[in-house]
Amino acid sequence: MQHKLILLAILFMSIASCEKAGTGKVLYLGHTLPQTHPVHKGILEFQKALETKSKGSLKVKIFPDAQLGSEREVLELLQIGSVAATKVSAATLSNFVPEYHLLGIPYLFRDKEHQFDVLEGDIGKSILEKGSKFWLRGLCYYDAGSRSFYTSEKAIRTPDDLKGLKIRVMNNQMAINMVNSMGGSATPLAYGELYTAIQQGVVDGAENNPPSFVSSNHYEISKYYTLDEHSSVPDVLLIGTKFWDKLSEEEKIWVQEAADESAQAQKQYWNDSVEESMKIAKAAGVEIIIPEKSLFAEKSKSVVEEFVKEFPEMASIVNQIINN
Repeated sequence: MQHKLILLAILFMSIASCEKAGTGKVLYLGHTLPQTHPVHKGILEFQKALETKSKGSLKVKIFPDAQLGSEREVLELLQIGSVAATKVSAATLSNFVPEYHLLGIPYLFRDKEHQFDVLEGDIGKSILEKGSKFWLRGLCYYDAGSRSFYTSEKAIRTPDDLKGLKIRVMNNQMAINMVNSMGGSATPLAYGELYTAIQQGVVDGAENNPPSFVSSNHYEISKYYTLDEHSSVPDVLLIGTKFWDKLSEEEKIWVQEAADESAQAQKQYWNDSVEESMKIAKAAGVEIIIPEKSLFAEKSKSVVEEFVKEFPEMASIVNQIINN
């Protein structure tokens, strides 16, 4: 990993040295998603808005498709100043900035409107700023939808149906605790290995949002999709403080305004993508199950209690969000 960081740092120093004097600043932005993804489309809006506002003095060069490494690796590149910006899941970011753990609490948000009222209000902005002490300044949130269960052989209609099932989760303690609390057997596994793992019966299913369910082709081998919508972990657009601190006050305003505008545009891209993904899944014969969400929420209450015990300083924020 250290060797890769050094190589990338040399690469970006050489790229920067090739920039012509007087052409302005170039913001290198790396992320792991394909170019068809609605979040990538939001990033393109950020690129366009920033170049327009700055009249071309601030340019954005995007490296999609994990060209610069995993989410964790790109975050580390931001911290050392080799890359200016990235987009990562709040779940990945929670390993660097503890406050992002909050956003993974199951059934924290009542609905999409409640979620973005919180994220775009004082609480959400406060969490974005918390990352600065770790050299990772949050700019805005992107909609990453809600995660739901999908399985290959057995339909999940109530939490009891999860008993005995191995469910792939991200390597994130909150996700592990949530599946286990509902009676399933949480199985952390690399996303790239998941298709084969479902196909071979290593795991019985997984959980994710509709665009990911379809773009990964998991709908081909998972014939049940249960829209329990247990968590709504957003994506976060970040800028490294090493780059941010070199910007003038006017440039900082342009960057923040461009990020905010891109976040609003990205929501529509996300909605369109969900609609299209559900059509594809249904056409392929996937059974879409609308369960009684309150049954799943009740089972996962212990996860919230454990979180508050581990992070007592965040209990008041959890209460503020619930009562928002």
